[in-house]
Amino acid sequence: MEKEQIYKHITPLIPIPTSVLPRGRILKSIKCLLFDIYGTLFISDSGDIGNIQISAFTSNKLQNLFRRYGIKESPEVVKNTLLHEIMNTHELLKKRGIDFPEIQIEKIWKTVLSLDNDERIRQFAIEYEMITNRVYPMPNLQEVLYFFSAADLLMGLVSNAQFFTPMLFKWFFKKNILDFGFHRDLLFFSYEIGYAKPSMKLYDLASETLKKRNITPEEVLYIGNDILNDVYPAQKTGFKTALFAGDKRSLHLREDDRRCSNTKPDLIITNLIQLKKYLIIS
Repeated sequence: MEKEQIYKHITPLIPIPTSVLPRGRILKSIKCLLFDIYGTLFISDSGDIGNIQISAFTSNKLQNLFRRYGIKESPEVVKNTLLHEIMNTHELLKKRGIDFPEIQIEKIWKTVLSLDNDERIRQFAIEYEMITNRVYPMPNLQEVLYFFSAADLLMGLVSNAQFFTPMLFKWFFKKNILDFGFHRDLLFFSYEIGYAKPSMKLYDLASETLKKRNITPEEVLYIGNDILNDVYPAQKTGFKTALFAGDKRSLHLREDDRRCSNTKPDLIITNLIQLKKYLIIS
């Protein structure tokens, strides 16, 4: 895809402060950090990947996008068709025993649109996502990742994602995702695995992989912005947990969810830079 098509959709965003205050401390030495992406490492304007918001401004941008791809339906019609197809696919996968199924968005778009060129579908999917869910790096993201990478701390990602998610690092920082210190075998993306959070599948895979590196669950810290999707399953896996409460858009405390009634993170941070202060690194 032409760089200009990507960069024209990038708009600076700043976090919206929450009323939650930082607290806690990790008392045990940590050997691995696992991060969520949307709402934790990157600001997500809609709160998370897959939440499609169509405002008047967004609708105009989508109409321009549709004209370029020869799509005649309105943004609202396309959105509803997309969500219907996603829902149908989820139901089929649930019948196969997948508790929280994940789709591959390019396959969904191939069904929704009358496009038969796979690369063109992927290009459309990227632009549609960037219009309906603007993203931008959280403050201090690069500094924090470089700090822990220099400290030889293992780092990975456990996140709901689509094929374009790893590209965020390239688009914003012009560097490959592995250049930030993430290890390839510690990247657990929902679209690759077929399960979405809060399924235990992603966390169990992460735990099993780390055990092969002689790292126990209690030596792992998982950082995410959602009590149900992030903290709850990570704790069930045995990981230490940090709730990122730095952006009102994406903070999900899940106070009315019974599953989370006794779920308390070990650490709460409101800026990624705070991890440097609250962690003990082996």
